[in-house]
Amino acid sequence: MTRSRMVGAVLAIALAGPPGCGAGDSVDVDGAGDTGGKGSGGTLNAAIGGEPDQLDPHRTSAYYSFQVLENVYDTLVEPGPDLRMGPSLATKWTTSADQLTWTFTLREGVRFSDGSPLTSEDVVYSYERIISEKLNQSYRFETVKSVTALDPTTVVVALTKPTPNLLASLGGFKGVAIVDKANVESGAIKTKPVGSGPFAVAGYTSGDSIQLTRNDNYWGAKPKLDGVRFTFVKDPTVALQNLRGGEVQWTDNLPPQQVAALKENGGDVTVESRSSTDYWYLALNEGRKPYDDVNVRRAIAFALDRDAIAKAAKFGQATVNQTAIPKGSSWHFEYAPYWHDPAQARQLLGQAGVSGLKLDLMVTTEYPETVSAAQVIAAQLKDVGITVKIRTLDFAQWLDEQGRGAFDAFLLGWLGNIDPDEFYYAQHRTGATFNFHKYSNPTVDRLLDAGRTETDPAARKRTYDQAAKQIVDDASYVYLYNPDVVQGWSKQVTGYQVRSDRAIRFRDVGLDR
Repeated sequence: MTRSRMVGAVLAIALAGPPGCGAGDSVDVDGAGDTGGKGSGGTLNAAIGGEPDQLDPHRTSAYYSFQVLENVYDTLVEPGPDLRMGPSLATKWTTSADQLTWTFTLREGVRFSDGSPLTSEDVVYSYERIISEKLNQSYRFETVKSVTALDPTTVVVALTKPTPNLLASLGGFKGVAIVDKANVESGAIKTKPVGSGPFAVAGYTSGDSIQLTRNDNYWGAKPKLDGVRFTFVKDPTVALQNLRGGEVQWTDNLPPQQVAALKENGGDVTVESRSSTDYWYLALNEGRKPYDDVNVRRAIAFALDRDAIAKAAKFGQATVNQTAIPKGSSWHFEYAPYWHDPAQARQLLGQAGVSGLKLDLMVTTEYPETVSAAQVIAAQLKDVGITVKIRTLDFAQWLDEQGRGAFDAFLLGWLGNIDPDEFYYAQHRTGATFNFHKYSNPTVDRLLDAGRTETDPAARKRTYDQAAKQIVDDASYVYLYNPDVVQGWSKQVTGYQVRSDRAIRFRDVGLDR
C-alpha cells in the first residue's frame, strides 16, 4: 500500500500478473541480488509523512509502517522493478499438473538479523499465523488448504482451487513477510521486529524517528549504507526544506504544488515521478442510512468534479479515473458513467426522499491530500444540498473509527496493488477484511470469487471488467484518481529507483560524501 515512467509502457506489463507458472511449470532463479549503485557508507536520513502505528507486518495496514518494513523483512518471492514476481527467500518453485500444489525451494543459509536461522518452519509459522488469527492479509490465503515444511529448505503450498495470483499473494508486499516466532511471542515485534532483510531496527523514538542499521547477516549483497534513519515530518514544506538543507537525503513528502518546478530545476535535489498502481477514493458507509440507498451514493458520485478534486489534492500529479485500476494497464476497464452534474445529483436525492442531508466526512492529517480533497468535496456537495462536516483525525484514531464503522464517509487511498484481485476483493467482497463500508452484492461476490481462480487471462479480464462495472454502478467506492509516485533525494544518493508499487528500497543505495 508504494515509483518517471509512462503509464502505458509500464503498467500494461506490471499489472499483467506474475510470469506464467502453468501446469507442471517451474521457475528456478539463482543469485542473491545485484550490487546496486555506487556510493559509500553512512546513514541515509529519510523524511516520511507520518509515524507507523506499529511494526508488526502482519497486523499493520499503515503505509508509513511498510516504508520502514520494506527494508527489514523478506517475502517468499518479491516484485521486481517491472512488478513481475521473482525470487527472494525462494530461489525456485514448481507447480503440479492440476495447479493445486506449489513447491518452493528456499535459499540455504538465510538468517534473521538476530543470527537465528530462517527455515521452512518459519514460512509455515508466518502463513499459519496470518490464516489462523485472521489477520489483515488472510484474504490472500483463502484458497490455501495447507502449508507444509517438507525439509528445512522446502515448502509445499496446497490449494483448494487453481490460484493464478498466488505469487502476488505470497510476495506482493511486506504484509506477508516471513517473521520470527520468538520475536512475535515476546511482543517485541511491534517496535523492534526481527526480519531477514537488508536492515534491522536499532531504535524507535515515538513521535520522532526509527533508526535502522545494516543487517550483517543479510543473505544478499550487503548494503553500502551503515543505516537508515526514518524521521516523521508531516509538513511537506518542512520536509523539502530539510532536504534542501541537507538534514535529510530522501523524502516522498514533497509539496505537490512545487513538484513541476522541482523537476525542471531542483538544484541540488533530484525529483522523479512514476505512474503508480494506487487509487484514491471516497467510501460511503452503507451500514448507515441513507447511504444504504444506491441513489444517494450515485447522487454523490454525480455531484463531484473529479478534475477539481485531483487538482486541489495533487496539482496535476494524478490521473482522474472512475475505476480502480489505472489507465494504460492491461487490466484497466474504461468505464466512466458519472460526470459533474449537480442537477442529476439533486434529482437522485429527490428520488431517494433525501433532503437537508448532513454528512460526516472522516480524513486524516497523516495524508494531507485527504484534507485538501475534502474541502473541495464539501463545497461541491453543498451545491446539491448536502452539508459536509469534515472530521480531521490522527491516523491511529482514524483507523479505530474506520474499524468500528463510526463514520458516514471517509477518504483514503489503496496503495501498491499488483494483481487485479488486490484492487477489488478485500474492499468489496461481502464481509471481506477491508470492507469497512459494508458493501454487499451477490453478483460482485460471485465475480470476485471467480476471478481468483480463473486461469485463462482473457476470461479473467472479462470477469474483472464485469465486477468493476457493477462496483462503479453501485458506487461502492466513488473512485477519484490514480496519483503519481513522487520522490526527491539529494545528489549524494546513488542507486535509488522510484517504483510504481511505492516500495521504498534502500538496499542498493549508497551515499557519496
